[in-house]
Amino acid sequence: MSIRKRFKSDDTELDTGPLNDILFILMFFFLIISTMANPNVIKVSNPRATSEAKAKQSVIVSINKEKEVYIGQEKIVFDSLESILRSRLPVGDSLVKPAVVINADSLVSWGDIVKIMEVAKKLGATTSASVKN
Repeated sequence: MSIRKRFKSDDTELDTGPLNDILFILMFFFLIISTMANPNVIKVSNPRATSEAKAKQSVIVSINKEKEVYIGQEKIVFDSLESILRSRLPVGDSLVKPAVVINADSLVSWGDIVKIMEVAKKLGATTSASVKN
């Protein structure tokens, strides 16, 4: 006697119609919400630049450990720094103050850096200094 159960193969299917409907509704919902959720809710009128605005002009002054002063790539004598800076910095009614960037070696005394800053301030420029090894 053969006691074997017979399995019926009814080819059972899972109806995915309602799942497709739910996914379509969710996709449609997120699409609508993402277009409505604008991060720029507050309207602000930003100022526009005029053609009269000038770019910030800066002059780079470098001083090495031998106390040699350079403006750009040109080696100068420290005593002539003021006259050369006066010729390099723009004059007149500029909308933006010119800047003098000072690059100094770490072995240079702060007194020399301050002297360069004083000359730049005297000519009406802003200064910033960086000390490098």
